[in-house]
Amino acid sequence: MMKNPLDGFTVARDDLWFVGEDLQRPECILAEPDGTLWSADARGGVVQIRPDGTQVLIAQSLDTRFGATLDEADRFTQGTLPNGLAFDVDGSILISNFGTDRLERMTRDGRTTVVLDTIDGTPIGKVNFVLRDSRGRIWLTISTRIVNWMEAISPRYSDGYVAVLDNEGARIVADGFMFTNEIRFDAAEEWLYVVETTGRRITRLRIGDGAEVLARETFGPADTGGFIDGISFDSHGNLWGTHVMSDRIFALTPEGEFRVILDDDNPDPSAALYEAFERDAVTPNHMLACGGTIAPWFASVTFGGPDLKTVYIGSLRGNRIPAFRSPVAGLPMAHWR
Repeated sequence: MMKNPLDGFTVARDDLWFVGEDLQRPECILAEPDGTLWSADARGGVVQIRPDGTQVLIAQSLDTRFGATLDEADRFTQGTLPNGLAFDVDGSILISNFGTDRLERMTRDGRTTVVLDTIDGTPIGKVNFVLRDSRGRIWLTISTRIVNWMEAISPRYSDGYVAVLDNEGARIVADGFMFTNEIRFDAAEEWLYVVETTGRRITRLRIGDGAEVLARETFGPADTGGFIDGISFDSHGNLWGTHVMSDRIFALTPEGEFRVILDDDNPDPSAALYEAFERDAVTPNHMLACGGTIAPWFASVTFGGPDLKTVYIGSLRGNRIPAFRSPVAGLPMAHWR
């Protein structure tokens, strides 16, 4: 059996350096081969961080080329909160907007249009993440259909779903997830791995040629011991992930074995949070008490750098991006190939 490059590998605080400054809610990060990073930002857009370290906030604005008024443009961006990001085939940025409950497309100068806000005439719900595969299909996760999404931080709700947008239109392909979050395909794009945040587990879906689900199963532990947020594959087949609020980077080996790579947990508040969750009594105060000191509320893992061996950590409450070196390259995403 081939040796796993993560055998014995852990990351300490001294192994980290930081990228960017004065960021707001850098939840999701995209990396390009030339070293440019793109980070979601709570100010209503995406921050471009160039290889020389300079950065610029590209704010979303309604694409007015199609006759929209200035008043419509102003209302368009109210409440925007970019969350998951993906590059479309033309290099524009797909934004799953957690504030507007829409899938949007933003050009690199900020002009934004709505791609999807309903399926079968029904509002799509609390959109969380977006992923484009090598065939150009766009995959989308909806964490919950509950308008006040905080109510879904509960063991009682499993109303999240995965949708796809392709030449046949938009449709739900799998339903009944506990707060659906990030999704990733394996190298063969045979299995789609789905984070269930409040389920504290990862479910995988075997996907057929027509984007239909052929099989559904839990991958790895039934309970990983924390609320999972983001995931990303490396080239060996390890699936890396984050525990949000309890601030860990972990990996699941191809065999599903759970390993902790970086631990910045504040254990007492985390224990109180999970105890309250079991009682279905989580409050914002439980959540806000949690988080480490590196970049509170780890949210995502992105592989970048010329060799795809630099790991960037997205977060919900940090203002810069921690980075470290991995012994194994990340799995190239569709835009890298």
